[in-house]
Amino acid sequence: MSKKVIPQEAIPDQGGFTVKIEGKEYLVMNDAMFTFYQRSMGEFSDFFLTLRDERKILGCRCTSCGIVRVPPFALRCPECNFAPTEIMEMADTGTMIATPPITYFANSLFQKQVPFGRGRILLKGADTALSINCYTTRGILVPGLINKGTEMKVIFQDERIGDITDIFCVPAAELTAEQLGKKGLLSSELDWERAVEPQLPDETGENKALFESALGELEALAAELNDCARARQDIADWQRVIQIKATGGSFILQIKGEQLAIKPGVEPHPDFTIVCPDLKVLLDGLGYRGSLTQAIMKRALWISKNSEFTTIFKLERMARSLARSKK
Repeated sequence: MSKKVIPQEAIPDQGGFTVKIEGKEYLVMNDAMFTFYQRSMGEFSDFFLTLRDERKILGCRCTSCGIVRVPPFALRCPECNFAPTEIMEMADTGTMIATPPITYFANSLFQKQVPFGRGRILLKGADTALSINCYTTRGILVPGLINKGTEMKVIFQDERIGDITDIFCVPAAELTAEQLGKKGLLSSELDWERAVEPQLPDETGENKALFESALGELEALAAELNDCARARQDIADWQRVIQIKATGGSFILQIKGEQLAIKPGVEPHPDFTIVCPDLKVLLDGLGYRGSLTQAIMKRALWISKNSEFTTIFKLERMARSLARSKK
């Protein structure tokens, strides 16, 4: 079944509804503004069709000077009195020409992609670089994982529509020799569960006592968040079982039924894992005294799946909602 530009679940019913915030009812009405349009890929059509249908990357070589451009944006070479170019298939490995900036906050169009790096990869045999999204299979993408000169491999999405987001790249060092040598490697062929957890200090009586103290504060904060209607709305229809590992101990954080629940023990199959050497970092983030996103960027907090950054956003929204409700 083909996907719609606007998914069915995003289309609200006609009419409105009421919400109750801090004891007062507010009316919310559903409305819409339509701005659909179509755009032609023009002379780039072959490039995108080949991405979609053949899992290949095209470039073009000038028949006079031999410059290879990727994507093939010049059918005639501007450096050689418009000499014709010829289409050629490119390699799917190369190097980053600069350290890519990482996007953590994005609008709704790119929300499901964050966090991602956006950089330019110089494919082997090319003279111009291809703009492309960058990811890692080793957990969360943070500064320092992908830099200028990092060897990269282009990966193809399993479902492709003929867009530049049909491809992305990951560090070559994260792949096996067989994966590196395979043309048209699919996202589903990568091991996204290979994240290597940061090592925590050995448990001692002192750090276990600090852990228990911080955990008690966290349980009290979770109760406050659960009592705040505005905060509960931030995790409406969201369910996650998160394994939290910190210096001095571990516990489970469950999001279900608009509630945060903290449970002792170890979950054998969590949705993802958070490693937080200092539990106060998590406590400050949920208490709106710090930023979970900043903690991840500074490697003070680690999550096992890049895609679960959405859950981090929701937890930060809860913290903000609780703080606002107290004003």
